Amino acid sequence: MVPTEALGVGGGSGGQAGLQRMLRTMQCQSCLSWGSWMRLRRSLPGSRRTQSVYLCAAPVPGTAGSYFLRKILCASDISLPRGCARYQGGAQERSAQPSSSRHGLSHLRNVATSDAIKKHQKSLSAWFSHQPNEERQFGPSFSLDAVHVDPVIRESSLEGVLKPSPDLTIQNQLQQPCSQVISLQNLFDVDACGRQVKNVVLYGTVGTGKSTLIKKMVVDWCHGRLPRFELVIPFSCEDLSHSHAPISLRRLITKKYQHLRDVVPMLGASNLKVLFILNGLERLNLDFRLAGTELCCDPNEPVPPSAIVVNLMRKYLLPEASIIVTTRPSAVRRIPGKYVGRYAEICGFSDTNLQKLYFQMRLSQPGCGGEGSAGSSSGEKENLVEMLSRNLERHDQIAAACFLPSYCWLVCTTLHFLYFTRTVPPSQTLTGIYTSFLRLNFSGEVLDSTDPTNISMMKYVAKTVGKLAYEGVMSRKTCFSEDDLQQCFEVEMKTESELNLLEVFRSDVFRFFLTPCVQPGKEHTFVFTIPAMQEYLAALHVVLGEKKTLAQRVGKELSEVIGKVSEDVAVVLNIISKVLPLRFLPVLFNLLKIFPRYFSRLSGKDRDAIAHTMAEELFKEEDYYNDDVLDQINSSILGVEGPMRHPDEAPDDEVFELFPIFMGGILSRRNRAILEQLGCSIKNLAAFEIAKAMKKTVIRNSRKGLPPSELMDYLFFLHEFQNERFTAEAIRSLRTVNLSSVKMTPLKCCVLASVMGTTCHEVEELNLTSCNLDTSSLRILFPVLLRCKALHLQLNSLGSDACKEIRDLLLHDKCVVSNLRLANNPVGEQGAQYLAEALAGNRSLTHLSLLHTALGDRGTEVIAQHLAENKHLQELNLGYNSLTDAAALQVVEVAKKHATLDKVHLYFNDISEEGKRALHSLRMDRDGVRALVFLTAGTDVSDYWSNILNVVQRNLPFWDRERVRQHLTLILQDLESSRRQTANPWRKAKFLRHGTL
Repeated sequence: MVPTEALGVGGGSGGQAGLQRMLRTMQCQSCLSWGSWMRLRRSLPGSRRTQSVYLCAAPVPGTAGSYFLRKILCASDISLPRGCARYQGGAQERSAQPSSSRHGLSHLRNVATSDAIKKHQKSLSAWFSHQPNEERQFGPSFSLDAVHVDPVIRESSLEGVLKPSPDLTIQNQLQQPCSQVISLQNLFDVDACGRQVKNVVLYGTVGTGKSTLIKKMVVDWCHGRLPRFELVIPFSCEDLSHSHAPISLRRLITKKYQHLRDVVPMLGASNLKVLFILNGLERLNLDFRLAGTELCCDPNEPVPPSAIVVNLMRKYLLPEASIIVTTRPSAVRRIPGKYVGRYAEICGFSDTNLQKLYFQMRLSQPGCGGEGSAGSSSGEKENLVEMLSRNLERHDQIAAACFLPSYCWLVCTTLHFLYFTRTVPPSQTLTGIYTSFLRLNFSGEVLDSTDPTNISMMKYVAKTVGKLAYEGVMSRKTCFSEDDLQQCFEVEMKTESELNLLEVFRSDVFRFFLTPCVQPGKEHTFVFTIPAMQEYLAALHVVLGEKKTLAQRVGKELSEVIGKVSEDVAVVLNIISKVLPLRFLPVLFNLLKIFPRYFSRLSGKDRDAIAHTMAEELFKEEDYYNDDVLDQINSSILGVEGPMRHPDEAPDDEVFELFPIFMGGILSRRNRAILEQLGCSIKNLAAFEIAKAMKKTVIRNSRKGLPPSELMDYLFFLHEFQNERFTAEAIRSLRTVNLSSVKMTPLKCCVLASVMGTTCHEVEELNLTSCNLDTSSLRILFPVLLRCKALHLQLNSLGSDACKEIRDLLLHDKCVVSNLRLANNPVGEQGAQYLAEALAGNRSLTHLSLLHTALGDRGTEVIAQHLAENKHLQELNLGYNSLTDAAALQVVEVAKKHATLDKVHLYFNDISEEGKRALHSLRMDRDGVRALVFLTAGTDVSDYWSNILNVVQRNLPFWDRERVRQHLTLILQDLESSRRQTANPWRKAKFLRHGTL
């Protein structure tokens, strides 16, 4: 029996009359348009009664009429019974040759189905190829085809899930028999008993790549690389968990995928090979008991979404469909084993070759080096991949971390941040990378959907793992024993619910944060998967206020209870006081308010303690002479080049300088918003009060004069904090910025420019000596350099291109640079041309040092030609530039006529003895200029003496013995000439002692 209600045809004479009207109308269909046919169909009388009739129709003249009927039948899920009676008169003849008509209808239906599936594939491909915001935010966005590497998938069993092997650690995950490894394409192959697999459960811990693997599977099907299935229908169990209203399977499909509205009627009525994907089954509370979920085999019957999933898994609904389920290990047991054809575990990148392949593909992408740097960064990218590969081959801890594909993403993103950052918008911070990394892996997931507390997974991690991390930071240790873990996880377990949550955490999340140590002798201890993650979680633990004493916790709970009670009592007391004016009632009311007010003061002190912790950790004197934190992160990923440490050698003390920086970064508005999504709420008022309490302490400590690497950490802290008002006040107190010998990568230059850009005050001195600066560095720092009075750029690699940037700097109308030191840079003749042009138009420069800049006679002559146009220069250093007598005399002649230039340094040049005597005889009062032709002229030892010696000392490992001898000979000749020129016996003795040394 086929119900006619879908056609609007009821039982009885009324229904038959309606059907006859429809058939008569179909005979004249050539007179009507398609829109008219649709209006006619909607106007047919309908009935919701349960009466049914057999619907029998002979083909009417015209293929369009029979096609229209077929469309109605298909759209209404109606099929004609094989044994239905035929109409009289001509039906016999037509029924004898129905094959051509059936073939035409079947062809039209196949064409419509094929077009709908193609639209579905196009829609799915666009959706699943879409990368999350983090991919575009922290680096170039890549397609799944470009960078995807399939993780290892191992065939498992229910016993293996319920009782995992204690020896199944990260290091030996892949040491299982090769027969257990299975590819994604073979998951639905027959099992060991030869039975066809229909239901597959794919499980893995957090971070193993379940969601990414499903994305890749869908994209592969969209591109024709999964021919086993004709139709793939993916569902997010998180999405299904938010809906409890009954809905039919067919309505659910068309609601999510409108393109399939013409295909859905064929489900279960054809041989269409369908695959349902259910991603994240742990989000659903499934009950496979008949008492909990009734049987349902009708795809049109509305039932709760969880009942649809249960009946699909039971094979009671669409038994021919294939199903793949992804879930965390703790939720696998929710599905009875009899409904699962194959268990498969995602084991991540347990082979280091897979890790290397991922890094090679990811870091070698054309867009990885940033905009406009494809040519210059290709060698740097190859070097990064090579260093990373060598570090993985050492079986370092990073290989254990990259067992999880998620951490491979974190490593690549961090390297992109460290090496290819040319600008730093507020969204790009190291704390932001780690916060977004956690959002990618945890989203808003609760730890256990069956637990009534519904605690978020990240909140649970902050309370437990964060406590372990914080205690490790305070005691300066990174390795933790089983006893340490029990103290943090089990000491406060008192209820059944808490023990269940701990069990789920150990099963699903533990290995994401903690992994066995690979160092010899420490195999039975645990370390954080990535060292910086320990400091991040410790910071999160503190900022969230989880570091409380028992009295503080009890006090908070009592304050909340009494505060709520006092509101209710206040209403009652107000009413009573109007009837009975008793004097003690106001006193009683105020007493009820005392405790909440007192506790609010305690809360304020707690925030003061957070601020004090942050400031104290930021300015620890024992960390003053370590590398800056960015270099430390770089070393933890790429390793340290050089001989490996002997196992018996005492390790260096652990350093936790990222801890206070992460505390500041977590307080930024953007990171607080992301943490709110993760269930870790930090109120605006709390962040404001912490910043207020921290301001005085931090600014006071920063004025003490920090070493260069510590000052860089302080600037990086201000960048991570993302509080412009706080940063501006802190920067105004810095009049001198000394970053000498800090390797100023593009990222550090961006951080310096960003932080200094919060104010417009002039900087007395910026020391960037020996900082590996280049042209791009100057371009990034341009706005900062404009505001510096004294600018030290010596001992860098600033060539002619950099001098072009310096020319633009000095010619800028807002430039205040008065003292510029460019000593020991390869300026050359072309660079001298740019600097000469700058001298001609500059109005602020008074002291210029070009010591040892390879000017030569030609470069010096160019500068001399433009000196006449300058009106403000007072001192010029041209020493150590291989000048001859002619070039030196030309400079001196110009200097004599200059209005302000009174001192020229010409020592360490190829000037003859006669020339030196002539230049040395110049007097300021007589000639208007003084020429210093000896290094010791004017003082016992010139300011540049240390620079001269540093050149030799720094190049000792690279220069040959003859070149070193030439430089030392030059120094001795200068000292000897100085001794001969002076008449003071004491100074002669000093020169002799320096020469002996």
